[in-house]
Amino acid sequence: MAFEPIWGVIIASYLFLAGLGGGAFAAATYLRLRTPGCAHLIRYGRIIAPVTVIIGLVLLMFDATAGFHNPLRFALLLTNFGSVMTWGVVFLGLFTIISLIVLIMDLTGHGLKIPVWLDVTGAVLGICVCVYTGCLLGVAKTFPLWNNALLPVLFLVSAVSTGMAAILLVGIFRAPSEFHRSGDFKKFHFFLPIFELFLVACLLFITANSAESAGWTSVMNLVSGDCAAAFWVIFILIGLVIPTGLEFKMLFMSTKEVEESKTGHMVSAASDLFVLIGGFALRLLILTAALPITMVQPWI
Repeated sequence: MAFEPIWGVIIASYLFLAGLGGGAFAAATYLRLRTPGCAHLIRYGRIIAPVTVIIGLVLLMFDATAGFHNPLRFALLLTNFGSVMTWGVVFLGLFTIISLIVLIMDLTGHGLKIPVWLDVTGAVLGICVCVYTGCLLGVAKTFPLWNNALLPVLFLVSAVSTGMAAILLVGIFRAPSEFHRSGDFKKFHFFLPIFELFLVACLLFITANSAESAGWTSVMNLVSGDCAAAFWVIFILIGLVIPTGLEFKMLFMSTKEVEESKTGHMVSAASDLFVLIGGFALRLLILTAALPITMVQPWI
């Protein structure tokens, strides 16, 4: 009997967009503290953050069809603070409010007056949102691929990487001069896919060697089964390896003239776009490949 995943593209999109939004706000705050002159890049991060999170929440509510028939279920999510979902609602709600306040202040010409503590608070909440997207899956203890302490860390790194990639992708076309000045930001972003690859390897190794056979089967489903082509080509090659190679060439092997040329811009844009594709593929693959522990009731 074939196993149908309990969550699909809609939830993968929610996890991706929520992480992207949290990562983008944290990245924008990092830019403000490290390179405050990149005002446009900072603003793009502040725009991306609430927009993507709100779209993700709309998708989540659309998927929760039962909630539309009984809206009280959404309110009840705030009644159990022992639940990961309750904390997720808190983090998402506070983050959305703060990110919108910061964005409105920025767009109305008060960007320089935004208190640092407000940006930092939003960044911390954004990181909490990124981590929550991994913890949400970990609640399902019957899925060894999800119930792993490394998954929230992996989703956090991926979310920050996609958030930075989104800012840089917009900046290449909208604020190229600031894009060229954000050297530290780009170098930080360069190392994230490498770290992400390491975390994926650790996650799969630990899951494959768990006591449950469902862990081994889930990993085999990813690396050599039905999901293998998407895993190796879309996620590993396109989402991690190619962007790392392209950015290594642009950051460490190209002259300033090449980096600032139209060709250099297209190479950087392709790299950032591939990171975004890989970020979505990671979440969809984790959802699709995971298999539950088979519970067998012995005869008495």
